[in-house]
Amino acid sequence: MKKFLIFVMIAGVYVLHQDYWNWKNADVVFGFLPVGLAYHAGYSILAAIMMAVLVKVAWPEHLEHSVPHESRKDGNKEEGHQ
Repeated sequence: MKKFLIFVMIAGVYVLHQDYWNWKNADVVFGFLPVGLAYHAGYSILAAIMMAVLVKVAWPEHLEHSVPHESRKDGNKEEGHQ
């Protein structure tokens, strides 16, 4: 169910990106901002929120676990690191 909801969210944001309804709209928002530009500003905020949700919910847990670094047996420092 979780994967289905993630898919629906991504598909919904994708559909909203196809901004056919504002192509010929010459109205302005706040007296200076074309409605298409205002729509895409809002869309960008929505896309950022979606990406934050995806990172929180769907990020692969195994990528967060790091492998411990093996130290050299002779005790010397690696080249280039001091």
